[in-house]
Amino acid sequence: MQTQTRRCEKCGARLARDRVSNHCGPCLRVLIANEAPSQPDTFWAAESIAAALDARHFGQLFAAYRRESNPHVSQAALGRWLGLTQAQVSRLEAPGARPPCNLVNLDRWAKALQVPPALLWFSVSHTPNELAGSGDEISLERVQRRQFFRTAGVGATAIGASLLGAGATVAAGSPKPRSTDVEIVRDMTATFRRLDNRFGGGHSRATTTITNYLTSTVAPMLKDTTRKAAAREELLGAAAELHQVAGWIAFDVGNAAEGQRRLRDALKLSQDAGDDALEAEMLAAMSHHAAFNGAPEVAVDMALAARRTSKRSGLAALQAEAAVLEAHGHALQGNTSACFAALQEAERAFERFSPGAGPAWLNYFDGAYLSAKFAHVFRDLGSAAEAEQFARRSLGMDDGYERGRLFNTALLASTLADQGRVDEACVEAAAAVRMSEHVRSIRGGAYLADVGRRLGPHRADHRVRALYAQMDAAGVPTPVQR
Repeated sequence: MQTQTRRCEKCGARLARDRVSNHCGPCLRVLIANEAPSQPDTFWAAESIAAALDARHFGQLFAAYRRESNPHVSQAALGRWLGLTQAQVSRLEAPGARPPCNLVNLDRWAKALQVPPALLWFSVSHTPNELAGSGDEISLERVQRRQFFRTAGVGATAIGASLLGAGATVAAGSPKPRSTDVEIVRDMTATFRRLDNRFGGGHSRATTTITNYLTSTVAPMLKDTTRKAAAREELLGAAAELHQVAGWIAFDVGNAAEGQRRLRDALKLSQDAGDDALEAEMLAAMSHHAAFNGAPEVAVDMALAARRTSKRSGLAALQAEAAVLEAHGHALQGNTSACFAALQEAERAFERFSPGAGPAWLNYFDGAYLSAKFAHVFRDLGSAAEAEQFARRSLGMDDGYERGRLFNTALLASTLADQGRVDEACVEAAAAVRMSEHVRSIRGGAYLADVGRRLGPHRADHRVRALYAQMDAAGVPTPVQR
């Protein structure tokens, strides 16, 4: 029997027989980008558009833009381009509504709609033509990916980074004095963190041990009111770090409520210590776990708070991390425009990053770590091919982060599964399953289960069935066989 020719649902172009998507490449890129189209000069010269711009009222501009577009654009679609909800667009467009005046928002909206800069009453930070350079039609994702890899190379070869760290003002040979109590807490924290990164939070009695230490040793230290202010601030910071590690361990064994409580405690201790860097780190951790647990609005809110605090800290690594976490929250909501704006901020911060320029607890941050975050963002935007490139780069991590290697290997497998590359996806997923034998992590199991779900459409394939058997043996849930 002759196979029926498949055609793109959008433009009608003929599709290859082995293509998974129901859209051709060009149409799929448009769907993924979810961006406002370029408009001709005659569009911007329309009377309603000109009146809105003369009134300096973006709410009126939104309404005029939607009416003048052919076909008309809905408030929901416009909101997706702008990173707004339909209700927010409606409120801004309402008769009598005050014109929005936040320049950060105006700048972002102008760029999203590609409003010609000459028509605006303010200067925008960049234009689409500037991004494209010579005028070639290069997608924003590709521009950002190219810039990221270039800046990643600069960051990896930076020298003199230790001169920019928090302790740069301390003279060589004159280390800042610390109390014995603080040193003990920091040493215990380092031990728990190292075990957590290597073996996962589920390693032998980790939760009980760290909880007992916090209760029996750290809590009494914090109640001691005889310490001088400087010594107390150091102890508060050290305790915040330990509470954070306890939070990660709790999340790793599936106790989300305990994890959230520990992170809240860590945030409060950081604030009491007056440590902006630690405060930003705790807010970033909260954003990360909100995204993991399917609460993208909370993830964005926490990331925005982390961005504000990280700017006060002056640490480029924290600024880059907070920005990419915001991007992930927007990606999960489908707010592509806001997502790309945050990704660009992450890139700008990464350009300023120097390895070693920061406290010891920030040593996990590098190009591989940020690549994993970018991979999550692009995967959750539906751009699996872009995500794959970042996922592969994320595997260039240092030794001692076996749990992260498990996560990132499963992440790579998920990007391959989304592209219909079943054999490669199964190979990577099987490698991650083998890693799970030595890393006890509920989150690791969740990453693997997600790969299994993405391979669900191919469950009849013998390679997928073999992978599911490996997952079942490792205690990872798999899709129900049909």
